[in-house]
Amino acid sequence: MSFSIDEVNFLVYRYLQESGFHHSAYTFGIESHISQSNINGALVPPAALLNILQKGLQYTEAEITLGEDGSETRLTESLSLIDAVTPDIVAARQNAHNALKQANKETGSGSEQNGVEVPTCTAPTTTGGAETPSAPESMETDQSIEIPPSKATVLRGHESEVFICAWNPSTDLLASGSGDSTARIWDMSDNPTSIPNQLILRHCIQRGGAEVPSNKDVTSLDWNCDGNLLATGSYDGYARIWTTDGKLASTLGQHKGPIFALKWNKRGNYILSAGVDKTTIIWDAASGQCTEQFCFHKAPALDVDWQTNTSFASCSTDQSIQVCKLNVDKPIKSFLGHTNEVNAIKWDPQGQLLASCSDDMTLKIWSMKQDTCVHDLQAHSKEIYTIKWSPTGPGTQNPNMNLILASASFDSTVRLWDVEKGACVHTLTKHTEPVYSVAFSPDGKFLASGSFDKCVHIWSTQTGSLVHSYKGTGGIFEVCWNSRGTKVGASASDGSVFVLDLRKL
Repeated sequence: MSFSIDEVNFLVYRYLQESGFHHSAYTFGIESHISQSNINGALVPPAALLNILQKGLQYTEAEITLGEDGSETRLTESLSLIDAVTPDIVAARQNAHNALKQANKETGSGSEQNGVEVPTCTAPTTTGGAETPSAPESMETDQSIEIPPSKATVLRGHESEVFICAWNPSTDLLASGSGDSTARIWDMSDNPTSIPNQLILRHCIQRGGAEVPSNKDVTSLDWNCDGNLLATGSYDGYARIWTTDGKLASTLGQHKGPIFALKWNKRGNYILSAGVDKTTIIWDAASGQCTEQFCFHKAPALDVDWQTNTSFASCSTDQSIQVCKLNVDKPIKSFLGHTNEVNAIKWDPQGQLLASCSDDMTLKIWSMKQDTCVHDLQAHSKEIYTIKWSPTGPGTQNPNMNLILASASFDSTVRLWDVEKGACVHTLTKHTEPVYSVAFSPDGKFLASGSFDKCVHIWSTQTGSLVHSYKGTGGIFEVCWNSRGTKVGASASDGSVFVLDLRKL
């Protein structure tokens, strides 16, 4: 058996990408010269590093439990990954296991009889000869909640993990962006007799006078307000504008390195982007030219969000939030208070309050009227990856419903917050792995959440109860609702995209 350091570095790089640590992956990729290796990433399956580690762990357990005579007995307590790479612990476990085996032979008691393991746990109940396992505590036992595979439309085509997806605001076109250096537009219009059409938007760069695939991840995408243009951001440092028929309209080149976030303003005349080069850029959508570049962060900019058609907020790994305005040469507001990198920011529907979430495990609410945060919400026990405001309250199409904020964390929970009171009103706990995405239905009555446990859950925002649940085939990076609130789209780590049509349930 042999392997190269390039192979190890590539698996670590892919693990960082798949775990959502995009800027860390970029830095590691540069330092380890991943781009100079001859590894074809499209051939490497998702979770490859975890799979090989799991096999190594199983091999170490087998070494401990295998007797000199070739017989194998059950390990009473599983090894942790750290235990498995600590020689003293492995040796101690092996000695203890051998001593227990010898004692069992001498006394004839224990969990082995004549060299054959006899399970000591209670047998599962059976009905009509079929084994019926008990339901795990973390799963709903109400079968009406589970969405069967037959009710989901699974879209195959991407050759790598799909980081993001977004519905067109006017029609049932679903866009997705992947590590295979493509975005795709799927036509999910109601036509039960046909397989959904897909348009492949290949992200290419100029090299040697020819266009070649960039081989870089598509990290972000956003539809304009009319739904006739799609903007994408890529690890190759370029933003691109596409038409709904898949034609490249503009290539926006000014960033020096990967683009992490990208948003249209409401009017549809500007695009805002954030990059690893520590800058944010406002682009003129019609000309594809850089209108203004803002250099106010000291480290990579991770997220941006428009406040008005000409002002926006940005956040960074430098732990700061900057509020900027077109043609103003310094931030109009700086928010300081987070003690670790700020992962996401979102203005409320009226543009009055700004929410931010961080690796410091806190969620903060800011107002342009003061320098310190309005609320410092501390309830999550791990990093908070993303946040979303409900489309409710004053100034929205649902003015009679309270405004709430959702936060998704690596602690496997989603929390719903009453921002006026600064209190958590519901904690949604059915996920078992980090939650990467949340999205409110257009009427604000439901929340979809997607986790690396491969599940999409749909919750009632009023009661916090689980309404529907679907388990896909890969860890979920993104969930989104169509404009009518009838379909939920999701993208996953195994290259799949799927759509749940809630009218069929």
